[in-house]
Amino acid sequence: MSAAQHVVLTKHHGLGNDFLVYDTVQDARVSDWAAEARRWCDRRTGVGADGLLLLDRQSTRHVGMTLYNADGSRAEMSGNGIRCLVQAAHLADSSSPDDGGRGSIDYVVDTDAGRRSVSLVALVDPLTVMASVDMGEVSDLPEPNGWASLECHPDRPVRHVSLGNPHSVVGVDDVRAVDLGRLGSLVPQVNLEIIEPGPEQNAITMRVHERGAGITMACGTGACAAAEAARAWGLVPASSSEVIVHMDGGDARVRVDGRRVVLIGPSTYVGSVTVPL
Repeated sequence: MSAAQHVVLTKHHGLGNDFLVYDTVQDARVSDWAAEARRWCDRRTGVGADGLLLLDRQSTRHVGMTLYNADGSRAEMSGNGIRCLVQAAHLADSSSPDDGGRGSIDYVVDTDAGRRSVSLVALVDPLTVMASVDMGEVSDLPEPNGWASLECHPDRPVRHVSLGNPHSVVGVDDVRAVDLGRLGSLVPQVNLEIIEPGPEQNAITMRVHERGAGITMACGTGACAAAEAARAWGLVPASSSEVIVHMDGGDARVRVDGRRVVLIGPSTYVGSVTVPL
């Protein structure tokens, strides 16, 4: 009997939204990545994460990203995940984590939602980089199936938008008073964000239930959707070119120019693990 094949995964998080990264240079013979995502991302019997990212190297600083959620479903885009992927690529090309992120280093990333530009703009500490992602334009989506089951009051602001993946943003009085898990389960095919203004003038507070992962500590595409909605609703001044988005895992910044958004936030390297196939 041949020995089991082993692969190395690195783990990263963006504001507590955590991902496992598999570098495809290892060339593992995997027929069902969705099953591996479920196994590896399980927080009791696996390594534990909100999703699995496959890092595919096209050329120097040009990479591809494939994302599987913790439940094995495939997602088009992740604002936190893409920062983690680029950090993983950069650290793999550096002699140690200490070498990553010094100065501005630009990457091109091909995703299921299209091509994105990512810049590593600052080294926060030896294991954390600050990254800027050009997320493109926010576009409108029709109301998702089953939306009426949430029973939102007709006067409550609601916005259904895409950043390559689907989002529904709802303005509320107090994000802590909402049973987000229940509401998110009613529309599992979209990412559901609830937001309230403040506490700063140019800030919002957000909680999120992510498609395929449940309630997470942060969501990068969700922060972008929420920031654009907040500007449209007047929750932040129209003059605010940058919106601070407070989430359970920490703060992201979103630059808004019309409907075009740029996401700025950290990625932290947690460690590496060897797992059997």
